[in-house]
Amino acid sequence: MTSRAVIIDRPGQLRVAPAEPRRPGPEEALVRVAWSGICGSDREVFTGHRPAELVRYPVVPGHEWSGTVVEVGTDVTADLVGRPVVGEGFRNCQVCEACRRGENNLCGGGYDETGFTRPGAWSDHLTLPARLLHVLPEHADLRAAAVLEPAACVAEACLKLGAAAGERIAVVGGGSLGLLAAQLLAAASPAELVVVDPEPGRAELAAACGATELVGPEQAGRRAGRFDAVLEAAGARGTSDLATRLARRGGRVVLTGVPPADDRTLSASHLVLSQLTLHTVFGASSRAWVHAVRAFVAGVLDPSRIVGREFGLEDAATALRLLGERRDRVVKVLLRP
Repeated sequence: MTSRAVIIDRPGQLRVAPAEPRRPGPEEALVRVAWSGICGSDREVFTGHRPAELVRYPVVPGHEWSGTVVEVGTDVTADLVGRPVVGEGFRNCQVCEACRRGENNLCGGGYDETGFTRPGAWSDHLTLPARLLHVLPEHADLRAAAVLEPAACVAEACLKLGAAAGERIAVVGGGSLGLLAAQLLAAASPAELVVVDPEPGRAELAAACGATELVGPEQAGRRAGRFDAVLEAAGARGTSDLATRLARRGGRVVLTGVPPADDRTLSASHLVLSQLTLHTVFGASSRAWVHAVRAFVAGVLDPSRIVGREFGLEDAATALRLLGERRDRVVKVLLRP
């Protein structure tokens, strides 16, 4: 079985090379990758800006993917072969307190994730524990399904936000996470669903994802205290503080973006005096994956809306460069092995 993989040997050094797929061991499955996504954290791996404890070089990136099971190891049902699937990235231990609480994205066994510390899906094939797979319907759109990983991350945020019908909701950030969140939140029938992003060229796309309006950060700032619930999905300087300012007194805020380390704009006194309920999200638990997959199968969530460009595996370097240069309509870039 011939296979290729994109390998980042060290920051700034990328190559495409033959990579013999590893046969699945006990409780594992071998997947033929159909599509794999590129996100900001993949660019961080390439540029060297990802925290050292969250990457292990050399690495095959790719934590967003879809594919078809082609082989299983022992102790895995043979019925899985031929099934379309997506898969969780965190290699949780299943036995620590966090895992037993259902917060397996916070596993106490240490950080271990496909595409960062383990070989990922920028490859023709991927081997991983079968327990991490989510089986899709037979004729599922695998191109769209490749974006279910970031959808699961914002599904975690949406579950914490607990949006109700008729509420005024804001999403700070009009990138992949923000637009996927808008689709999930639109299903709650809010009275308003405003996406905040500095790129006005994304207004049409935001509307297609369920937003009632897209506004810039300055315009959004004039609506401070208006929203019942706010989901922050940008991770830029000042966006966490903006999210808390947009929420009404007694409102709810969920932060998903990781701001620059020197960003000190978030005001603790504002949180207390406004009596805000504040949650944060890192990755996605299995519960959030189930939520995202069910929304996708039901047609509530269509990740294909945010896919802007597609490249072959051999053009991964070009795809990374494009993602870093353009912000208007290029939201999600996919690789097709």
